[in-house]
Amino acid sequence: MATLTVPPVPVSPRDDAIQLHKAFKGLGCDTETVIGILAHRDATQRAYIRQEYEAMYSEDILKRLSSELSGKLETAVLLWMHDPAGRDAVILKQALTREFLNLEAVTEIICSRTSAQLQTLVQIYHSTFGSHLEHDIKHQASGDHEKILVACVSKPRYEGMEVDREMAAVKKETSGLFKTALLTILQCAENPAKYFAKVLHKSMAGLGTNDTTLIRVIVTRTEIDMQYIKAEYHKKYKKTLNDAVHSETSGHYRTFLLSLLGPNH
Repeated sequence: MATLTVPPVPVSPRDDAIQLHKAFKGLGCDTETVIGILAHRDATQRAYIRQEYEAMYSEDILKRLSSELSGKLETAVLLWMHDPAGRDAVILKQALTREFLNLEAVTEIICSRTSAQLQTLVQIYHSTFGSHLEHDIKHQASGDHEKILVACVSKPRYEGMEVDREMAAVKKETSGLFKTALLTILQCAENPAKYFAKVLHKSMAGLGTNDTTLIRVIVTRTEIDMQYIKAEYHKKYKKTLNDAVHSETSGHYRTFLLSLLGPNH
């Protein structure tokens, strides 16, 4: 169940594009207006806004957002502007480049998605970047970890597992990223909301916040099951996810993430 809140009466994408263009004009960006619009539009509405903006102003709104925003807010908003499959493709492409190599992120995305989602993702990845996801994985991962990632993207996953027995064996017999991949598959087969609640808690535990993970999970799950993730988070950690995010973030970045998370309950 999603946490995204959209206006009860849909706003026309053309009007949104006009308001965003006004927010970009002049000295500085009216960031509150940008967040107020984009954090309350679903994937289809955001796609229409992008089309209208380019038609009216001959400019890709993603490039304009990149020039108007900065830091963690820029990262979060630009990811949010994509549809789910396109967003996963962007995350994977960056995480599989040598400069930004992040095999934990790759493992999370590939091992937490359903077979149907992975099939779409593989197609979008190839059409967007002109390379095969399987090839890029083989280039950056290795050993059993590489094999499990390639297996996930190349053939349908068996989702009728005896989770408890399998998980105990994995914890006992494996290690490293291979263990992480197998546990992710098993945990998401059983309860994806519980899995992502743990990932979010880990991203905010200890000194400093892993904003890359925080952004990735909130942005990718807001339109899917964030309501369930919030419930699991509160159940396990006796604190609302909104309160946790509020204490770990600040400024417009905080405002944007909390807007995606919806009411604090």
